[in-house]
Amino acid sequence: MPTVDDILEQIGDFHFFQKQTFLLLAPLSAVFTPIYVGIVFLGFTPDHRCLSPGVAELSHRCGWSLAEELNYTVPGLGAADEAFLRQCRRYEVDWNQSTLGCQDPLSGLAANRSHLPLGPCRDGWVYDTPGSSIVTEFNLVCANSWMLDLFQSAVNVGFFIGSVSIGYIADRFGRKLCLLVTILINAVSGVLMAVSPSYTWMLIFRLIQGLVSKAGWLISYILITEFVGLNYRRTVGIYYQVVFTIGLLVLAGVAYALPHWRWLQLTVTLPNFCFLLYYWCIPESPRWLISQNKNAKAIRIIKHIAKKNGKSLPASLQNLRPDEEAGEKLTPSFLDLVRTPQIRKHTWILMYNWFTSAVLYQGLIMHMGLAGDNVYLDFFYSALVEFPAAFAIILTINRIGRRYPWAVSNMVAGAACLAMVFISDDLQWLKIIAACMGRMGITMAYEMVCLVNAELYPTFIRNLGVLVCSSLCDIGGIITPFLVYRLTHIWLELPLMVFAVIGVVAGGLVLLLPETKGKALPETIEEVENMQRPGKNKEKMIYLQVKKLDIPLN
Repeated sequence: MPTVDDILEQIGDFHFFQKQTFLLLAPLSAVFTPIYVGIVFLGFTPDHRCLSPGVAELSHRCGWSLAEELNYTVPGLGAADEAFLRQCRRYEVDWNQSTLGCQDPLSGLAANRSHLPLGPCRDGWVYDTPGSSIVTEFNLVCANSWMLDLFQSAVNVGFFIGSVSIGYIADRFGRKLCLLVTILINAVSGVLMAVSPSYTWMLIFRLIQGLVSKAGWLISYILITEFVGLNYRRTVGIYYQVVFTIGLLVLAGVAYALPHWRWLQLTVTLPNFCFLLYYWCIPESPRWLISQNKNAKAIRIIKHIAKKNGKSLPASLQNLRPDEEAGEKLTPSFLDLVRTPQIRKHTWILMYNWFTSAVLYQGLIMHMGLAGDNVYLDFFYSALVEFPAAFAIILTINRIGRRYPWAVSNMVAGAACLAMVFISDDLQWLKIIAACMGRMGITMAYEMVCLVNAELYPTFIRNLGVLVCSSLCDIGGIITPFLVYRLTHIWLELPLMVFAVIGVVAGGLVLLLPETKGKALPETIEEVENMQRPGKNKEKMIYLQVKKLDIPLN
């Protein structure tokens, strides 16, 4: 009996219908970018100082310039290692007293300013920015700076929970229904976040966006791959990531045009309502319908695909069966991922590489927002290098293989991070080149781990292996904000040192994996355990897969 893949080969596996569906669903990848990395603009932290009542009036009376006002009234000014003083402390001085003069007003209170008492910013802060961010509106600085870390970690917690549960939900209720529900919830929660009256409500709505946005992004990807033929899935997956990169470029332009976070959040959210039109434009996956024994509906959709592609229907259409073998199925368990030596090695290395990809990718973007002179241009330039990263993968995976490009991309990312630490600020152009190399390297590594993960597990635990390993990506995303924002308080370049070590180690571990170029997907545990590198002999061992029998109690 034919499978859906067999039918697609005859009615068109990547013709007009599939291209139209890709163009309709791909924008979901672009609108995911403001949620994944929007913290760079939504949580932008400008230069700031304590608001001291009476300073503005004294400055106006004395006719000070801004530089003079800062010099006379802000502690720690000019010392690179005293950012905390000038941003989070103020002189305990009554600036409204009439005895203060215009020439060095503090000289009459103490011979040395360092002897004057300092206190916290009780009356808020002054921010040097024409726009606004969640940092400036809710004062997420100094003692409250951890709340910015929590904001980004919350969305990654949502990613983790949503990703873990989406497989079951999409298999239980169908791809199309789940996609529409996640789009609606994402759109509504995004608008509610834009009008949130407090930090707490904003955090709740951001968490909800995290729960559904990545789930919707994954369902869209699943739908696209289930409509195309087997030979086109990898290429379609790469181009789906390219659309994500286009979203990064658009986000930089929109953020530049809308420097106020509420308007930015509203603008990047509203397009999601348009995607509800998918109800009339996108059919349900015929693969899912067949798996649910809804063959009549599946056949109607296949006829629609054939008509769109201008192809005739095959005579064997009525005998459709699921892609999986109709015979006995093995029951996967988490222990299967660590039970045998090679699969155990694959699991630990893949988990670490998923974690590394998330930490370096998000971490480099967040660090750029803290260290860059022009966050909009830096974000735009670094996003541009993701295009050559995608095309480099397309050119190398079927020529050179997976292992060496993957290992090199991790090491390049780590080496670029290390180089950025030692490049002088005077050589800003060189620092930008290093940052772009790091971004290109980790983008390649990120897309490589997505492609290779499924190739290193046998069929019956393949989905489980991808799910468990990729969950480390979201755990990395949860940790990254605290890693970046806390370590920069110690030393601005310290996160880059950490990224360098993590990246180089990841590249070295990849070299321990077998090459999968030109190899069919492994079907059994024995095939995975006997994967060998050319020129290296090892004893072949036989592993048995045991079917768990369900024996009736009666």
